[in-house]
Parts: sequence; C-alpha cells; structure tokens
Amino acid sequence: MLAILPEAGKGRFGLILTSYKKNSFDPADRHFVQCISRHLGTAVVNILVNEELEHKEKHKSLLLSFSHDIAAVRNKQDLTTAIEKAVSQLSTISRFVIRSINEDEKTMSLFLYDSHVRRAIEELGHHFVLDAVYPIEDGISDAVLEGNETIVYVLQDWIDAGKAPSYFHFWRSMDVDKCVATPLKTGTRKLGIFWVDSDEPDVDMIDSMCAQISIAMSNIIANEHLLKYKQRLEIENEHLQEQIRSIYNFSDIIGTSTPMQRVYQLMSLVAHSNATVLILGETGTGKELIARGIHESSPRKNKLMVKVNCAALPVTLIESELFGYERGAFTGAFERRIGKFELAQNGTLFLDEVGELPLEVQVKLLRVLQEREFERLGGKASIKVDVRIIAATNRNLLTEVAEGRFRPDLYYRLNVFPIVVPPLRERREDIPYLAHYFLGRYSKNQLCKVTGISAGAMSELKAYNWPGNVRELEHMIERSVLLSDSKILTQIYLPEVNDQDGAGSATAITNLAGVEKQHIIGVLRRCGGKISGKGGAAELLKLPPSTLNSKMRKLGIGKNSIE
Repeated sequence: MLAILPEAGKGRFGLILTSYKKNSFDPADRHFVQCISRHLGTAVVNILVNEELEHKEKHKSLLLSFSHDIAAVRNKQDLTTAIEKAVSQLSTISRFVIRSINEDEKTMSLFLYDSHVRRAIEELGHHFVLDAVYPIEDGISDAVLEGNETIVYVLQDWIDAGKAPSYFHFWRSMDVDKCVATPLKTGTRKLGIFWVDSDEPDVDMIDSMCAQISIAMSNIIANEHLLKYKQRLEIENEHLQEQIRSIYNFSDIIGTSTPMQRVYQLMSLVAHSNATVLILGETGTGKELIARGIHESSPRKNKLMVKVNCAALPVTLIESELFGYERGAFTGAFERRIGKFELAQNGTLFLDEVGELPLEVQVKLLRVLQEREFERLGGKASIKVDVRIIAATNRNLLTEVAEGRFRPDLYYRLNVFPIVVPPLRERREDIPYLAHYFLGRYSKNQLCKVTGISAGAMSELKAYNWPGNVRELEHMIERSVLLSDSKILTQIYLPEVNDQDGAGSATAITNLAGVEKQHIIGVLRRCGGKISGKGGAAELLKLPPSTLNSKMRKLGIGKNSIE
C-alpha cells in the first residue's frame, strides 16, 4: 500500500507498506494510514527544513573559515593548502586543478593542483601535463570562460564523440567520470578555470569558493609580475652600473681622419635600420664605442644596449647568460633568472668577441637569430624577442669558418652589414685629438694638473706603432700623467723591449700580450701589488678585480713579476 505524504515536497515523499498476504489492507487500515500520512508529511517537512538550515550553516561556517584562510594567501602553495582544507570538508569534491590563462591570452597552463592529482601524475607517469600548454579555443575552455556559471561534463560522452581535449583523457586515466568547470574572474578580467572531480557537485558552494579563489589568484599573479619586474630592474641596474664603470666614455667618438669618416658614414647608413651589424677590428680600436654609437642613433636608443663579453665567460655559463634559466635547471639555480636576450627586449644586444663562442652555443644563437625565439635553460615554453644584434670580433671569421671553429651559416647571418674599424697606426692624424682627450680625463684628479703635451712627446706618440691601438694609447697617457711632475707632458712612458736579433733597442712592442703584461705589471708595482680595493690596480686600470685576476693568470703575472 502506498500513501503519498501530502505535506512533504509536493508528492516527492510517500509511505509504503507491504504484506505477504493478499487483501491484508482493509478500508479501516487505509483510513488509518491516510490519517498518519498527514502527520508524517509534517515531520518530513520539518526534517527537510532542519537539514537545509544545517546545510546552510555548515556552508556558511566553511566559507567563513575559507575566507580567513584566503586572506592569508601569499603564493600558490598557500592557496593550494587553503583549497585542500576546504575541500576536505566537502564530500562532493575529490580532486581539483586550476589552469590559468597565459600572457598571450590564447593558451592556458597548469597553475596549481592538489596532492591527489600530484600523486596520480607520479604513479601514472603523466609528468607532461605539468608543462603542457593548451589552447583556450578547444570547445570546452572557451565555453566555460565565456559564461559565468559552473558546467558539469560527463567525460566519456565527449571522448566517445571524439570531441574531448587531451586533459579529458588525463582525467579519465584517473577514473574520473564527471568534471566540473567554473570560470575564475575578477570583474571582466578572465584568470582561468577551476576544475574539480565531483559526481554530485554542490554548484552553489563551488561558485562561492571560486569568487574568493579568483581574488587570491589575481593577487598571486600580480605579485609574480612584481617580482619579475623587480628582478628585471635589479639586473638592468647591475648592467647600467657596469656601463658606468666602463673604461670608455661613450658620449663621443674621437677622430676626423679619412678612415674614421668612412666608419661614420657606414654607422649613419645602418643606424636607423634593424639590420645585424658585424664590427671588425683589432683589439683596442673601439668596437664597443662604435656599437654604442649605432645604438644611440637608432630608434631603440631609449631601451638598453646589453653587452655580452663572449670571451670573458666560462663555456659552462655562456648559454645561461644569454638565454637565462628556470628554477631548478641545474645545481644552484634557486630562482628563475632572465638572460641577456630578454633583458635587451626592444633594445640592442652587443655580442663582443663573438668569435670566441663555442660551436654548441653558436647553434642555439643561430636559431634565435633565425626564429627570434628561444627557451630558457630548464624551460619548455618558447619566448619571443625583438632584439637588434650587433656583434664584434678581432678574429678573421672567414679563417675561423675555414678551420671549422665558426659555423658558416652563423657567419653569414651576422655579416649582414660589416664595419671595419681601422687600427690607430692607419689613422695617425687622430692621435693628437685622442691624446688630449685622455689627458683631460686623467689629469683632473692629479695635484699637479697636466694641461698640455710637448711637441717632442707628441712626435713620440705619432711615431709609435700602437699594437694595442686606442686602448693602449689611453693607458700610456694615464701612466704618463701619473708620473708627470709638471703641467706639460714632456715624456711618454712607452714600453720597451730588448731586441734579441741585435738590432738595438726597440721603441715598440709589436705583441699586444706583451704590451698588456708590461702595463699591468707597471700599475701593480705602483700599487705595491694591491689588486682590489681603494687604490688597487683594478681601480687604476678601471677593470673589475675578477677580470684583472683572469688577465694576470692568462699573461702569467705572479708575485715574482711584481718584485
């Protein structure tokens, strides 16, 4: 016998009585049941109301606790912990994942996930999902993001229809039947999607949680951007400080000779284009000065010109210096660091001594020049860059190509617009201008200010062969100013060597290494062997102490050389 409970939920509840005998229920029984059905209906209604109140109170308490936890969120781990704590009190949710919209606003990547998903990834070997990039327009994600409501998906139905994206197959591999997707937004800004594994989703509860998750997620993304910009500013500041400490003052280029006029003409022709420039010339001719002149005359002048000295970096660090690295890419990589290419975005990258690059790095550099994109060490995502390349070398790259030390395809890619900087011996008429320029620079801090150079000293300067070019001239003027005791420079302390062939005393050292070695030894002796710190040789030479130590090892300068 079935009696519908009249007061309980519009016929949704009934009282069922059964008997093993036929005709067990007489009219009196039916009347009795009908009477008690009214009372049972009232009781059921009261139970339903109480359960609804308890349900609302539980959700209210859970959301209040969740709100307090969200307020303390500072990073992804904090947010994951807060969501796990809330989900553990809901029997309707098993696992969750948040996917965020990438900066390109066309793709999505994994933002965070709970411990159950992490364990499933490890057990099933699905580590690829950690770095996977999914298109937004896949028929699922775009539908969720366009609306403001939670959508329930029966996974197998989509898989059978052949319309399922790859992440649906991932969920099914974990024996998930239904997925619930809720858009994460703050105002009109779309942040991502909150995915949960739930057979009987409490949509109202999920919506309420997602409203708070969206705020926390927005703050985390903003903090990550701030940290990235802070790191970029720190690196830019470090780079600018390095430029300030540079040997040259880049505000001017000295020289009016015919060879230099030709260089100026080429610089003016190429400055306003984005063409790759290859500056060729001997050591000390001022190739970096030419590169900066091109940059300062280009439309990119308001952005950075970032210098990479390919010869000064160890082989193991060149790649990370150029392209940067992700956290955990190698031992000691405790945080992500951007490389020189990213730092020079929309500016100029100056590759000094590019001929020193090892072949394995040449391959990766060629790819960046061709495709204008690269990957950080330990990273999977491609990063697009808009960078103007200026390279310089004192090597004969054609010879390097012929001997297999430089890739021919990279050479042709760099040699788009070559500029050859003449050595100082081929533009001797510029020596007086350069000498007086350096004299003015280095006499400022002297007690006895040197104001001029005698005719005899100038004749010596013009007669010298200058194997070290402008850099050697600068160092010779600096040394002579330091040793001068009058206002007119009458003696130039040019290096001397013994002529082993019996031709007498030579007035020039034709070997550049010998010039550098003798000059460094002279400065070290003047500083009493002190390398770094105030009054040290590194300060006088305007070199970082690490660079000076490296040069000393290379040239074989030890304590015995200074004594």
